[in-house]
Amino acid sequence: MEATFHGNGFAPHRHDTYALGLTLSGVQTFHYRGEDRFSRPGNVIVLHPDERHDGAAGTEDGLRYRMLYLPPELLQQAGPQGATALPFVPAPVLKDDTLAATLADALGDLDQEPDALAVDDLLAQVADGLWRHADDRRTPIRADARHGLWACRDHLHAHCTETVTSTELEAVSGLDRYTLARQFRILFGTSPHRYQVMRRLDRARAGLAGGEELAAAAFDAGFADQAHFTRHFKSAFGMTPGRWRALSRAGRPSETVGAPR
Repeated sequence: MEATFHGNGFAPHRHDTYALGLTLSGVQTFHYRGEDRFSRPGNVIVLHPDERHDGAAGTEDGLRYRMLYLPPELLQQAGPQGATALPFVPAPVLKDDTLAATLADALGDLDQEPDALAVDDLLAQVADGLWRHADDRRTPIRADARHGLWACRDHLHAHCTETVTSTELEAVSGLDRYTLARQFRILFGTSPHRYQVMRRLDRARAGLAGGEELAAAAFDAGFADQAHFTRHFKSAFGMTPGRWRALSRAGRPSETVGAPR
């Protein structure tokens, strides 16, 4: 996605993906891991899954940037041979011309879907770039847990609108609930519960893009009520679903988070 704004753009929120960005003009500021951060044109921004952050323009001149949201499981697959965990990058703002060029190429045309071959190459280059800056704070995934974790992920995807219990996931994965919770976060960067909530939000957002009203989109996605839906939506995307829908209907999807293209 691309965003252009003055002042405060997004309230504090968090994604279940890596968020990799390029500042194109202006100064990009955000509060992350207890500190105010600043990114200038040419810098690369790396935000980890489930890490709370906001977003604002650091000067009166405004801000323009582009962001790529990368599911952790894809990064895990594209990592160097033998990697058993996700890369942890301590610095959220990097000066890395090679990684910046990779992201610039990937984000060069937001109106076109890249072909599969291009995506594979992009993932490999992004993985290499992140691993160059990663430190050693990585917990390996248990080899005997990987198959069960993927089965849980697929189950949560397929049943995202339903109530899924820990007992149910234990049966799917063959793991006890506490091992499952720890190992799931290592592989997918978030908890099973939050992963399911994000899939509900994806479903609701697609409904809004298709013309559904807020209450109908919330109900169809499995949320208890519209207030419950709004609270989770703002927590994930930094704006209310009503604001997101208004921007989309106004023909300004580049100013929303994860807007349909």
